[in-house]
Amino acid sequence: MTDYVVGDIQGCYAGLNKLLDTLSFNPQHDKLITVGDLVARGEDSLSVLKLCRSFGDRFTSVLGNHDLHLLVTQAGLKTAKEADRLESLLNNKRLNRYIDWLRQFPLAYQYDPNTLITHAGLYPGWSFSQALQYSHEIETILQQKKFAESINALYGNRPHCWHSNLSGKDRKRFIINAFTRMRYISVNGGLDLKSKMSPTNAPDDIEPWFKKHNPHLSPQQRVIFGHWASLDGLTQHPQFIALDTGYVWGKKLTALNLTENKLISVSAEN
Repeated sequence: MTDYVVGDIQGCYAGLNKLLDTLSFNPQHDKLITVGDLVARGEDSLSVLKLCRSFGDRFTSVLGNHDLHLLVTQAGLKTAKEADRLESLLNNKRLNRYIDWLRQFPLAYQYDPNTLITHAGLYPGWSFSQALQYSHEIETILQQKKFAESINALYGNRPHCWHSNLSGKDRKRFIINAFTRMRYISVNGGLDLKSKMSPTNAPDDIEPWFKKHNPHLSPQQRVIFGHWASLDGLTQHPQFIALDTGYVWGKKLTALNLTENKLISVSAEN
């Protein structure tokens, strides 16, 4: 029995199958966890969802920004971009089944006492327990009848900074942005949601979130995340494991064998 966590799949069905073959993944014995962004930009988001859903309780995930965008697009509140290649999924007669399946997943998942999995990372001012609490606030919204309208109302970049007394839409918007869009933190601790470059090319007034000191993290704890393809899987710190290695951009799809703590990748070029 082996547990794997996989980086951003983004609708790359062929790549997912190639990786699962390389892992000799068997849903009868193994478990698959993903860091979110199951859909969009790849060639077959529909088949990705079909396959992952077929694994039943041997599969779990956190939600990424593209997954949330699908939820509001399906409700007619946003328009799908042509580059997202979601036509076959949005036109599928069983779309509502996949939407209901997706919205059961959280923004943060604690695999074990020392391992937290999220799409974009862990905001440097939060502990594991706080992250799970804040994730639950959004999970509650996703279970409501008008979940899509509620999520759609939370689009936006402000507020940049977290305060425990944030409330209402500002609080929920920050939580979603931190879990699904975060890359850089400014000198005052605010989210910089515009910068996407590699840290080697970043200006001096911003820093990757995982470079900021988090007083709530113990040395034994680790955060596994995706979302940031330009990192090429490199954080230079064993506590922070980046699994988005850009398969959809012609690079690699990467999994972490959680049982053996070993990285396995397949290339989009082969």
